Amino acid sequence: MLKLSKLTDYAAVVMAQIARHPERAHAAADLADAVQLPHPTVSKTLKMLVKAGLLTSRRGAQGGYRLSRAPSEITASDIIAAIEGPVAMTECSQADGDCDLVSSCGVADNWQRVTLGVRTLLDSVTLAHLARAEPLKLPVQLPIQSVTLAAMAEG
Repeated sequence: MLKLSKLTDYAAVVMAQIARHPERAHAAADLADAVQLPHPTVSKTLKMLVKAGLLTSRRGAQGGYRLSRAPSEITASDIIAAIEGPVAMTECSQADGDCDLVSSCGVADNWQRVTLGVRTLLDSVTLAHLARAEPLKLPVQLPIQSVTLAAMAEG
């Protein structure tokens, strides 16, 4: 099963909370209360999001956390990458991937195609979408051709 970590899920929840009120600075304690997560977890998540450039922080009485860009300009892929690293299905799907089998495996190109599809979908979901909590309209059409198991076997 492909599954994001709880910390990544929490990062999306925190970012969505901030996106609902982008005009103001948010204190870590207030965010923790609003999303009902432990303060240390929220603080850790906020630091990672600041490091990734998705949030800015300012100390002091008027300080807090703010989005670095508009909610419509931050994607689900950005949030995942901030916590997990770049989205890739396999080692050879990463730009700096290092796989010993790349010359003989025969499926690397197709796994890269799958990775591209996943990234494309994640790039199409913005923080503005996440903050609205509207159901996703299905089916989702990806702008890539389908990859079948038979195609992967052909290499």
